[in-house]
Amino acid sequence: MASISKACLEISNSIRGFRLSRSQPETGSATSASSSGNPDVKGAAGRDGCASRGLTVTGSVTNTITRAIKSATSRVKAFDKNGQMQTQQQADVMTASVDSQLQKKASIPNGSYDDVAPPAQPDDLERVSERLASKRQHYLQQKLSIRRCLWEDEQFLHRFFWYFSPSERCYLTQVCSLWKTVLYNPCYWVGVTPVYKCRTWAGEKAARMKFLSTLEERAFDSVCLFGALDCDVPEFVDEFPYCRQNIASLSIRCSNVTDIGLEMLLDKMAAVAHLEISGCNEVTEAGLWSCLSAKITSLTISDCINIADDSVGAVAQLLPALQELNLQAYHVTDNALSFFTPKQSCTLYVLRLQSCWEITNHGIVNVIHSLPNLTVLSLSGCSKITDDGVELIAENLRKIRSLDLSWCPRITDAALEYIACDLGQLEELILDSRVYYEMMDLNQRPSRGQNA
Repeated sequence: MASISKACLEISNSIRGFRLSRSQPETGSATSASSSGNPDVKGAAGRDGCASRGLTVTGSVTNTITRAIKSATSRVKAFDKNGQMQTQQQADVMTASVDSQLQKKASIPNGSYDDVAPPAQPDDLERVSERLASKRQHYLQQKLSIRRCLWEDEQFLHRFFWYFSPSERCYLTQVCSLWKTVLYNPCYWVGVTPVYKCRTWAGEKAARMKFLSTLEERAFDSVCLFGALDCDVPEFVDEFPYCRQNIASLSIRCSNVTDIGLEMLLDKMAAVAHLEISGCNEVTEAGLWSCLSAKITSLTISDCINIADDSVGAVAQLLPALQELNLQAYHVTDNALSFFTPKQSCTLYVLRLQSCWEITNHGIVNVIHSLPNLTVLSLSGCSKITDDGVELIAENLRKIRSLDLSWCPRITDAALEYIACDLGQLEELILDSRVYYEMMDLNQRPSRGQNA
């Protein structure tokens, strides 16, 4: 420790004896002085303010500092890590190592002591850039191949197409043949009814045949004929033989099909169990008597001006397995509801009488006696139904789960009391065309701001 103290004292005395001059020194000597990295020299320069005034150290100062550092280093290095004095040979080796390091640092410009890597050659840069470009190209090709494999993977596409609606799937079939093949799987078209516009395909047999073939590929079990005439019926049945045994639901809308065309159609399509006739003003009661089959379990008749009481009689006599009847006719009266027999009492569960303006509370009495097992009843638009009729329904039809009393202006709050007291299994009550109530909380008083 005494040697270290002597070394520090020698450096301090050497620095105090230096003379500073305003003469411009050589570049090399100034760089050496700044490159020595001695903290004492930097501290002295800061205290004297020489750095701020632009003063530099002369060459003699550099030599003196170098000698002082060498002497101090040799004395300090004479001690090992344990504080023991080293041999003279070991001290000489350490001194030589310090000299070589000082010379190396003095040769680096601007006082930078970091190891300087050799500059890169132009050939090396080209090789590196080519290598990076090839790796990037390979990555992009691999990424593109993964995407292609994904959009061509049938297992992925089967799950992906479930996120689209049936109308959107129709457009997706036009992307490519693979997507078309996947989308033509019948599982995507369950519950979807294709519309066959007869007037659109009237003069295009090739396009019509192609469209009908796609219906067969997708295994539709229902079809809707729109704007059909009697002459379109044989063409449809002959060009689409798939419909004879596989179409279970048939809809005829806005068509001028007469009784003859309707009879021919239902005679050829023997598998029809759900029949809808809407907006067919040429169909009469006689046509229903001649074409209705005992296989029909669901019948919908609406906006047919020639449908009256005798039509309901044909339905009651010819359809013993009928489960659902949807009737919208302006000329049906209470007498039509008396045609139902005990045959339908065990099978008919859904009865919707919409906009039957002539039906009164007497018609409700006929329904109660003939159809005691109804679970769904709609009297929407039956404007002559009053609270007394609702009371009859609540007291006798206890199995009702859904009741529609919308657009019945003669029904008051008293009807709600009858419903709340007697219809314990009711789940849905419709009092308006847009408002639905669940009967679970009907006994509770509605909060302020809610409709009663």
